[in-house]
Amino acid sequence: MSSMLDTAAEQMMVEQDFQEAFDTCDRGLGSLANMDQEDSRCGELKAGFCMLGMQALAELNQWQGVLSWIIQQYEHQEKIPAKIMQMCILLYSKVGEPAMMQDAARVWLHCPSNSRVTGFGMVAELYLLHVLVPLGDRDEALQLIHGDVGSFAFTEDQRQTALDVVEEKERRNEELPPDPGIRPDSEIATHSTTGSVIRKLEAMLRCFYRKVLLAGSGSFSIRKVFIAAVLLYMLLLRTDPALPSSFMWISKLLQLLRQMWTAMFAPYHQALTQRL
Repeated sequence: MSSMLDTAAEQMMVEQDFQEAFDTCDRGLGSLANMDQEDSRCGELKAGFCMLGMQALAELNQWQGVLSWIIQQYEHQEKIPAKIMQMCILLYSKVGEPAMMQDAARVWLHCPSNSRVTGFGMVAELYLLHVLVPLGDRDEALQLIHGDVGSFAFTEDQRQTALDVVEEKERRNEELPPDPGIRPDSEIATHSTTGSVIRKLEAMLRCFYRKVLLAGSGSFSIRKVFIAAVLLYMLLLRTDPALPSSFMWISKLLQLLRQMWTAMFAPYHQALTQRL
């Protein structure tokens, strides 16, 4: 079984043959079903096969079936190990479907035997931050924090932090614009991405600009500089210059190119003017 688990890991990480890795995990789990389930080594191997199998399904873009496949291996939701439950919550949050984990995680957290396992607090934290808060389920979030789950999972400081997170989410929801067609989270993410790309472009061009200054007077071709800058702009942004959203990008590029031009040719222009 250990050798089969190593093979699945190699197929997953080295060969990147995700389908073969999943098939190996499935065969390993089938073999483990005939072994003594009380053996701790059996439980560790089973968890290892499940975690690799989850990753393989995600790479195959079959993430919709991950939770049902895991429940099939453990038969009951509350028997899923904490580390696998954590991975499931993160996976479905990553693909933008946290609601698919709500029922399973709720059942798992309210199972009394799970409150004593290692990782219970992490499952509760991930469930709150990656499921309840994104879904805007304030009532269940408050019940989780103040109820039995919160008393087992969080310290007093952690409960206060969790309450602050829920209140901040509620405050943001109240500040949403009235237009239902606008999704503020997406808009914020878009502006954040736009700003980061602009900063990245500025940093790269400024680095290029410094190299131009150090290159010397006659050893650098301005044609190559201009072509490289334009190609860099096109590769990074790929925007239509006719669009209003492109004006800011073009302005930044033009400003940096002017600085490069001035730094390279201003001394010669001044010297020529003085001679005249």
